[in-house]
Amino acid sequence: MSDFYNWLKILHILSLVSWMAGIFYLPRLFVYHCDAPIGSQQSETFKVMERRLMRGIMRPAMYGTWIFGVWLGYEGGWFTGVHWLWVKAFFVTLMTIFHYSLEDWRKDFAADRNQRRAVFFRFMNEAPTLLLIVIVILVVLKPF
Repeated sequence: MSDFYNWLKILHILSLVSWMAGIFYLPRLFVYHCDAPIGSQQSETFKVMERRLMRGIMRPAMYGTWIFGVWLGYEGGWFTGVHWLWVKAFFVTLMTIFHYSLEDWRKDFAADRNQRRAVFFRFMNEAPTLLLIVIVILVVLKPF
């Protein structure tokens, strides 16, 4: 492996860790935001926190994860004959869909139109864990 490839891998992993931190934290903020009265200082503080987390950390980290991941695949010649990578890409796509769902829910909170209860966001706080487990298993074991 070249130094360049290893640096790409480092950037991919750092992007992924940052993205996942946000994916785990934002639904937890939503849980607390559900209990804050609309228009309250607490609700307005959550709106700022949620916006900054999404725009400043999660969105750039998601883009970095995809960019460095695809670049790694290209540099490593992983796109032909490596079936586990395509399965991984499917699960990363599901994680990306989840990310955009979080963006939609954040916009609902920002506009004071959230209709979901805290229990929904508690469940959503746990859901990406299953995707992450599958992705890590595929990367480490490369089963097919």
